[in-house]
Amino acid sequence: MERESIAQETIVAISTPPGRGGIGIVRLSGSHALEIAQGLVRVGSALEHARARLAEVIDPESALRIDEAVVTYFGRPHSYTGEDLVEIAAHGSPVVLEMLVRTALRAGARLARPGEFTERAFLAGRIDLTQAEAVRDLIEAQTLYQARVAAEQMGGALSRRVQPAKQKLVELIALLEAGIDFAEDDVEVTPDQEIVTRIDTISNELKILARSFEHGRMVHAGLRLAIVGRPNVGKSSLFNRLLERERAIVTATPGTTRDLVTDRLSLAGIPVELVDTAGLREAKNEAEVIGIRKSREALAEADVVLVVLDASVPLRNDERELIASLEGRRALAVRNKSDLNIGTDVPPDLPIASVATSALTGEGVQTLRDTLAESVRNPAGESESGVLTSLRHFEAVSGALASLGAASHAVGQKIPHEMLLLDLYAALRQLDSLTGETTADDILNRIFSSFCIGK
Repeated sequence: MERESIAQETIVAISTPPGRGGIGIVRLSGSHALEIAQGLVRVGSALEHARARLAEVIDPESALRIDEAVVTYFGRPHSYTGEDLVEIAAHGSPVVLEMLVRTALRAGARLARPGEFTERAFLAGRIDLTQAEAVRDLIEAQTLYQARVAAEQMGGALSRRVQPAKQKLVELIALLEAGIDFAEDDVEVTPDQEIVTRIDTISNELKILARSFEHGRMVHAGLRLAIVGRPNVGKSSLFNRLLERERAIVTATPGTTRDLVTDRLSLAGIPVELVDTAGLREAKNEAEVIGIRKSREALAEADVVLVVLDASVPLRNDERELIASLEGRRALAVRNKSDLNIGTDVPPDLPIASVATSALTGEGVQTLRDTLAESVRNPAGESESGVLTSLRHFEAVSGALASLGAASHAVGQKIPHEMLLLDLYAALRQLDSLTGETTADDILNRIFSSFCIGK
């Protein structure tokens, strides 16, 4: 079925999470939303745009009141979806909410697909595609920082950040098109150096935007932090200290941890999956072999690595080799058991930063938290507003940069402007795909199918 005909249908869904609660909301959108809603509830006065009305929920079989509700009507085009939209907020009884939905279906509505309300808002031009994606990100936010970034995206922060580069690109395309169209009228052809300068200006703006993806990806998806090291250096104790609760088993016997232990915490507003691993050493039995193999896998997959060392004994060669292998990665050496330090501390020539802690007393643990938080903060100079938070965003900007690079190369090769324009238009399509002007249906389906039903 075509999107145009689908958009004419009235859809209905329960917009609150499954289960029982104080309030449950049934939402309708479409040309018959108001008509159908008036058959579900009995209101004392006519529904008006953006006005809440107290209503009675009616049992369709007995015509008796079975609940009270607050009904709010938003008339097109001034609603979230750009269509007539009605929200019925009843008590959160699954039986009542399901009855409302079933009655709406009998009256001609159909069940909404995941994300269809937001998809209709996009198709009606109420929001662009980056704003639509931000709705999902806000719903899924686990920290206030994630919610703040998503709220900025919902306000159009990314679109506003892309717009200046896009406008410059449109101006360059128009300039070259004019030179081609009016060549016989002695309109001056744009010099090659000016074209290259304009392309470089646009590219530099997009390169700055592309660099925001590293931080934006962390904000969106979170991080995986692995705690690794030899047995009995205090990995599990440090794991518990960072979580501020007893999560991992701690004993004086080396090799207590045989499997990965995971939990979550927040660093600088970014959700972090903390992984406590088995001690790295020559395994003594099959269970430990498996545990060490999982530890090495966790080490390889981690976004951040904490290498825990025993500060009371000299650094071992295998520990030095492990630290050396982490050069270039986001990693930190933790000199634990600093309360037992007798002067045999880690040499200062390590290729990664280090922090002294005592998991037993808690000394240095806050410094460790602060150091970790600083390592995942947004880089200095990078904007907090309008960052690339998804791979789709990054690929669109990268594709635009590649096309601009090809265009710049074409200028140097004295290729005709007609061919040069093909690369510039390709870059423009990539930027348009960020906000949705030229986005294919399969991409839209992939985006909105990841939403919850009712949003």
